Amino acid sequence: MIGNERLTGILLDSFWKILLPGLTVTIPLTILAFSFAMVIAVFLALVQFANVRILKPLARFYIWVIRGTPLLVQLFVIFYGLPRVGIVLDPFPSAVIVFSINEGAYAAEIMRAALESVPRGQLEAGYCVGMSYLQIMRRILLPQAFRTAFPSLSNSLISMVKDTSLAANITVTEMFMMTQRIVARTYEPLALYLEVGLIYLLFSTVLTKLQSIGEKKLNFYGYQGKEKKGKA
Repeated sequence: MIGNERLTGILLDSFWKILLPGLTVTIPLTILAFSFAMVIAVFLALVQFANVRILKPLARFYIWVIRGTPLLVQLFVIFYGLPRVGIVLDPFPSAVIVFSINEGAYAAEIMRAALESVPRGQLEAGYCVGMSYLQIMRRILLPQAFRTAFPSLSNSLISMVKDTSLAANITVTEMFMMTQRIVARTYEPLALYLEVGLIYLLFSTVLTKLQSIGEKKLNFYGYQGKEKKGKA
């Protein structure tokens, strides 16, 4: 009985100590990294879609290297490797950079496929009405591509929330590292690792619900657009 009461007290006390880094470190890290990753992804996707002669091979090389190497290795290269050449970064910025670069490569392929799924006739139609290439991309192709890519990008965002646990390996004090510290003090690894797993599950569930709402809204707007075209 005393053991159960002790374990319950540890779990109740540790819940908020784990959740706080989740709200102040894990979530901001995910939002920042994913935002930068989307900038990288859109740029790389446009380069490949437009078949830019010099930049396309560089984009393919970047995607090949990043997708072919482990995320943990990339974290170690940036945080522990760069100081050897005189570049020293704090843990949090290092994590943001690595997660952005890593996710940017995967999201670039998602965006490229989404752009290629839009009928080429829409690009030609844009030129016919006097629009520039950038105008066509901004007003016609990219909105449709984002609608197509939204489910896959949302899944990538959810995966990134869980992948941020790897940032503990470069001393970022996020949820997993905080859990490790509490385990070292209380010697209750099973209960505490299950607890942090449930908190990650909670975050993922919220994002999954938001994904579902976003998909419904995008489908609704897409349906309205098709109705307007049909009436025209």
